Amino acid sequence: MRIDLPERIFRITDSSGFRNLALEVYRYQIENNTVYKEFVINLGRKRKPPQCVSEIPFLPAEFFRNHKVISEGLTSEAVFESSGTAGMSPSCHWVHSLSIYETSFLSTFRLFYGEPSGFMIAAILPSYTDRSNSSLVYMMETLVNKSMNPLSGFYEDDIGMLLGNINKAKEKGIRIILIGVSFALLDLAEKYFPDLSGTIIMETGGMKGKRNEITREELHAILRKKFKVSVIHSEYGMTELLSQAYSKGEGIFHSPPWMKILIRDPQDPLSIISDPGRTGGINVIDLANIYSCPFIATDDLGRLYEDGGFEVLGRFDNSDIRGCNLLVD
Repeated sequence: MRIDLPERIFRITDSSGFRNLALEVYRYQIENNTVYKEFVINLGRKRKPPQCVSEIPFLPAEFFRNHKVISEGLTSEAVFESSGTAGMSPSCHWVHSLSIYETSFLSTFRLFYGEPSGFMIAAILPSYTDRSNSSLVYMMETLVNKSMNPLSGFYEDDIGMLLGNINKAKEKGIRIILIGVSFALLDLAEKYFPDLSGTIIMETGGMKGKRNEITREELHAILRKKFKVSVIHSEYGMTELLSQAYSKGEGIFHSPPWMKILIRDPQDPLSIISDPGRTGGINVIDLANIYSCPFIATDDLGRLYEDGGFEVLGRFDNSDIRGCNLLVD
C-alpha cells in the first residue's frame, strides 16, 4: 500500500478517481485483511480481480458482530459498539485510526453544512450517551467542540435549557442544528411543540423500543408541523462505517466523494442492480474504512437515483440493524 493512500481518499474529486482508488483499496484488503480475504476466497472470487466497483465483493455487515474486522498487525485506537438487539451480540468496529474517522465526518459536515464553528450544535441522544463506545456520540462530541459555541452541547433532560438556548442563538443570529434520535425528537415535538422555525432539525433514526415504529414520512410530517419547519434533515450512518450520508429533505441522501452506494439484487446478493430506481439491498463503499473493511453489504433496503442520491426504504425482514436503527417504510 502506498503510504499516502489514506490521505488520497479524502482528495477524490470524480468517479474515475473513486474507481481507481477503490480498486487499489480492494487489493490492499485482499493482502492485509484476513476476514475479508477468506470471505472472498470462499466466494471463489480471489482469482478474478474486479475491474469495476460493481464487481467488488461486499462483506455482510453481520461479520462485524462475530469477527474482528481489522487489517493484520494493526492495533485499534477505539472500538465502537452498536446498541445491538435483545439476545444478539452487538457489532464492533475496531478503529485503527481515529484521525481518519474525524477527517471523514468533519470533511463531510463541511461539505454539506459548512464550518461547525458557524453553528450552535445541540444533541439529544438518550440511550446513546449512556454508552462510552458510541461512534455517533464521538462524532457529536467533536462537532460540539468544533462549534466553539457555549450554547452547543448535549441536552437530555433539561429541555427548558435547550429551548432557552435555541432562542438565545436565534436572537444572536447564530445558525442552529438540533440533531437527535427519532423518539427523542418526537417526545420534544409532542410534549412541547416548540417553534423551531429557522433551525435545522436532523434525525438519526432509531425508536430504540421507546415508541412504535413509524415510517420516515410520518415522522417528518409530525416534526415539520410541530416544529414549524419546512423540511427535516437526516443522517445515514452506522457503527460499521466511518462515513455518513446526509439528506437535506424528502429523505434523499447524498454521500461524500469517498463513499458510494450500490444496490444489490435481493434475489441474488452477488449481483448489482444497474437500473436506477429499483429497490434492493444497500451496499456501501466507504473508503474511510480502509483499515477495517470498506465494502459492506448492509441489511437496509433502498433505491438509487441517477444523480447518486439514494433513499432508505427500510430493512430486510428479521434483520438485525445495527448503529442506525432505521425506521421502517
